[in-house]
Amino acid sequence: MAGIGKPSAETGLHLALYRERPATGAILHVHTVWNTIFSAHYEPAGVAPIEGYELLKGLAGVTTHDYLEQVPVLKNAQNYTELVGGLEDALRKFPRAHGVLLSRHGLYTWGESVADARRHLEALEFLFEVEGRRLLAGQP
Repeated sequence: MAGIGKPSAETGLHLALYRERPATGAILHVHTVWNTIFSAHYEPAGVAPIEGYELLKGLAGVTTHDYLEQVPVLKNAQNYTELVGGLEDALRKFPRAHGVLLSRHGLYTWGESVADARRHLEALEFLFEVEGRRLLAGQP
């Protein structure tokens, strides 16, 4: 079935996620204050580490708080061909990641269903806020 609208410029990113994570049934993309702050902070490192929180068990396949979630952080760009390549590389480098941040832009997360993707979204956003507040408070 053909649509009448113009596809989003970010369509290629969604297609890359489906290719690299074949079990994916749903992708969510949001722009929030905390993922924007968090992504800007970790952009130079290219990855945002989150560990030791009970809520990590909200992510598919995670069964303990003693877990390191590594969320890739890509530099945002208007060249979507370049972004797609960066996303594919990040998904291969971090095969256990449940989300990807575009720096100063937003979060992409996914799951086997909309419910799974939403659970990942809520867990990651909570963790971004907790870690962001911890960093702002100057806590190690």
